[in-house]
Amino acid sequence: MTLRLIAVHAHPDDESSKGAATYAHYLDRGAEVMIVSCTGGERGDVLNELVARNPKSRRDLAGLRRDEMSRARDIIGFEHRWLGYQDSGLPDEGDPVPEGSFAAIPAEVSAEPLVRLIREFRPHVMITYNEQGGYPHPDHIRCHEISRIAWERSGDAESYPDAGQPWAMKKMYYEEIFNAERVGTVYQWLLDHEPNSPLIEQFAEMREWMSRRAYRGTAKIDVGRFFDQRDEALRAHASQVPPDSPFFFWPNELQREAWPFEDYRLAASRVATSEFEADLFQGITEEETA
Repeated sequence: MTLRLIAVHAHPDDESSKGAATYAHYLDRGAEVMIVSCTGGERGDVLNELVARNPKSRRDLAGLRRDEMSRARDIIGFEHRWLGYQDSGLPDEGDPVPEGSFAAIPAEVSAEPLVRLIREFRPHVMITYNEQGGYPHPDHIRCHEISRIAWERSGDAESYPDAGQPWAMKKMYYEEIFNAERVGTVYQWLLDHEPNSPLIEQFAEMREWMSRRAYRGTAKIDVGRFFDQRDEALRAHASQVPPDSPFFFWPNELQREAWPFEDYRLAASRVATSEFEADLFQGITEEETA
């Protein structure tokens, strides 16, 4: 039985900062993994000074980000598809998103190519963003919305009848990787094991502001041995991830000791499973993969 997982992301680089170790873990176990990028990231800022010197970053940012995505794909080993929508950017509060961009197109319309991919790939599990998009970027919120539509309707023969044979996925998860419990646990580990660590002050500050966000995860996937591979994929997105990125401020050795997990919240399921899980495919039997 070959299990299949699809993860839907808003922009290239999101797949490496939000789940790359999980994808490497399941690929290592023999599952098939497909990453979907809804937009090309054309309106993102270039955050790396060295990359900003590259004329392509000004002349063809979309092409540059496609090149970066190809490198990240090769590092982790997943299949990858573009939905083909334009990045909406991050307008100031109250300003509209650009006409024709991903967030400006009705979700019912944007969901069709995702439904088509799902019916082609036939995944058992989907990962996407939570109701707030993980953070309130219009493309992240729209990503959540089209994923919900795909979950509900990819198995319905009357919905999107020209998008392939119906396929009902078994489980849908929201990514909850950067969470208060993780930060608090790492902070306590440092107090207990490295009380003189300069990281304690940073974690104390993070713990304070993240304490207002309740931990909602229901699945902890032990993927610590793939953190280095995750970081290599992140660095492939050099336009978005400079060498001094906050992603790298805590050593992987510390993460593996204190919190070697990537976290998810079960949002919907068509199979019976437990309240807390250590495997996103838990409850999916051979009969249910047919």
